[in-house]
Order: sequence, then structure tokens, then C-alpha cells
Amino acid sequence: MPLCEQVAFDPLEPADQLVHQPAHLGEMPRYREHLLAQAVLHRVADARREARLQLRCRCRQRLDLLTGALERRVHGGGLDAAARGFLDPRLGAGDSFGVHRERRYRGGRMDLSELDYDLPPELIAQHPAVRRDDSRLLVYERATGAVRHRRFAALPEELHGELAVVNDTKVVPARIPIDSPRGEVLLLERLEGDVWEGLARPTRRLKPGRRYGPVELLEHLGEGRWRLRLTGEPDGTTPLPPYITAPLDDPDRYQTVYAQEPGSAAAPTAGLHFTPELLAQLDVERVTLHVGLDTFRPVSAERLEEHTIHGERYAVASGAWERIRAAERVLAVGTTTVRVLETLARGGPLEGRTELFITPGFEFARVDALVTNFHLPRSTLLALVMAFAGVEETRRLYRLAVEERYRFYSFGDAMLVL
Repeated sequence: MPLCEQVAFDPLEPADQLVHQPAHLGEMPRYREHLLAQAVLHRVADARREARLQLRCRCRQRLDLLTGALERRVHGGGLDAAARGFLDPRLGAGDSFGVHRERRYRGGRMDLSELDYDLPPELIAQHPAVRRDDSRLLVYERATGAVRHRRFAALPEELHGELAVVNDTKVVPARIPIDSPRGEVLLLERLEGDVWEGLARPTRRLKPGRRYGPVELLEHLGEGRWRLRLTGEPDGTTPLPPYITAPLDDPDRYQTVYAQEPGSAAAPTAGLHFTPELLAQLDVERVTLHVGLDTFRPVSAERLEEHTIHGERYAVASGAWERIRAAERVLAVGTTTVRVLETLARGGPLEGRTELFITPGFEFARVDALVTNFHLPRSTLLALVMAFAGVEETRRLYRLAVEERYRFYSFGDAMLVL
């Protein structure tokens, strides 16, 4: 097949049956040291791979067969059998694929080194901005490559009539201390009635069938996860991420102003920047996705496709989806909103669980613009942003954000991708 010839191939769906394998409570890499070590380990391999994969055809149009997250081996116009089997188990050995320069969703093949970046520890925000919408906003236009530095209050000035879709989940007081042994339980998800799934530590010293304060541990599910029974409603403390070490004076600052449906173990942090006054300037619609801890768990596998992501419960009113589906342009507020909208755009039900794992190569069917915080290295959230903004573009924007001293993570600043 001539290198410059463009041929079509069928889009593929993301892998099914993704499962939840959370880390123990409190596990969080010391990112700076971890990433510096990983950078050294991967530098030679990355250089060799890039030299091998980048070709130029005679017409001087660059053709990246295997760049970044879309890396694939090409043999005689088709993919090798192992790659085909990963992409879609329904494909047979005789199925062949050509090279198409348009990006297609191929299931997230990506080296973890591509999700690394260096972050000075002092840029990890320990407190929210005094006023929610006074946080900074890095604006990036995909069509032109233009970058602007604004305040979040200027968001309406940057939009072009988009319908803003927010996630109205509410964080529950899910961190419950226990005594004898001294530890804690973090509620992840209500399963049914008073039965929950949660993380508990110290797991090795805990026993099924025992009661620890308001918590009765029913079954150890592995990796620190437990099925448990909770007496009454959650009445613990705010489950702040482990990289926030400063005390939170006002628990409401880890809630969005539009939070309505209790059920999350973590806040949809892109929404923390909105004030009622700012919302009044926008055309807003709501969806609900209850955020699980696994959303923020770092990817530990060596390649992105080997990571398993935990399904999360969502619900969307039929009228809301009709408005969203009919909108000329949609602004998704946060990565959790993106997962809901793209699940529904692919025929998902209005209520259920989404296991959609969005990685570079994904084709967005309903999201036209995205507002999001700056995310952890080696996280599924960063992979989603790279899918929307581009891998190299996202790296460049993150380097710029560090240079400009933006604040990172849950209480940090935001980025608008148009």
C-alpha cells in the first residue's frame, strides 16, 4: 500500500468488562522523584521508538504511523495478530487494516512515560482560591493553537454559545475513623440500602464479620476493598485527596455550588470554580456521575491499555439529554461529565454504569469544548485530556502552566480547551 494513500477502516469500540482494582488508602507516589526516575528509564526507549516510527512521504506530508498513544505495528497493510486481538476480539486473523491519517479510537495503546511530567511540589494547591471564580484559567484554542491567560470569571467571554453541562453529584462525608486497630474506612459507593463498597485500612488486621464503630465488614474483595454495612447515613469527614495535607476549614469548598445528588467519594473538581453569579451567565444543563476513588488512582501498569478502570454510576434526565443532544455546541465541565456524555452519545442508557475509558485516539461525538483542572501524572484523567486536546499539545500546555506558576490538582486552577 503506498504510504500516502488514505483508506478507511471501521471505528472500534472501547474494551468492555473493565474492573476496579483500587490502591490502599493513602497510597500516592511521590511524584517528583518517581517521574524523574521514570524519565531516565524511558528516555532511550522513547528516542528509539520515535526514530523508528516517524516517516515522511515524497509529498512532504508527515505520516505518523505509530506516534504517541496511537502506536501500532504495521505489517503488509495490516496489524499484527496480538494488536488485532486487543482492539476487538471479534476480529479474525484474516481481517486487515490500512493506515488512515484521521485519528480513530483504537483502545488506548500508550506508553506510561507519555503521561509523565515534572511538577514542583509547591504548585500543588493546598487551599481553594478565596473566591471560587478568581482562580486562573488557561485558554487553548485547538483550531488556531492560540493560548490566553484569564481568570475563571471571564469564562463566559471565551465561549461561543455552548450549552454548559455540569455534574451535580455531591460528595458524602465518606472518611470514617475506626479504633482498635486504629485506621479508617473510605466509602466508595452505595451498593444497596445500608451495604456499601469501601476501602479500609489496616486491611491485614481487619476481619470480616467484625464491627468497627458504625461499620460492619462483610467481605474482603481484595486490594483493600471491602463490602460493608454502615449503620445510618455517612457521618465521617470530607474525603480529601492525599496530596492535600492542609486542613480544610470549610467542607463546602470541596463541593460545587450546584451539588445536589449525594454519592461521590471525590468532587468533580472542574466545577469548584463556579459561583451562582457565574452560572447565571451561562446556559446550563445537569447530569449526575458519582465519582469513585479509582478515577484519581494513578495508572500503575506499564502501558495504558493494561490499566483497569472502575465503572461509575450515572443518571441523566430524558429532558436534559434531549437538550444536550440537540445543542449546537456542548461545553463539558470536567472529565466526569465527558464520560457521561460520550457514553450516551454511543447509545448508552439514561441511567446505569459507565466503563468508558477515554484515551488518545478516541473520537468525541458530543463534547465540543472542555473545562478541566490540571491532573495528576499517570492518571486516566490526564489521558482523557490528551485525547481531547492532543498528546503533544497537552504536554506543551502543562509545561506552560508550570512555567506560569498555575496551581495544580483539586484546589488548583483550570484549563479551557475550545
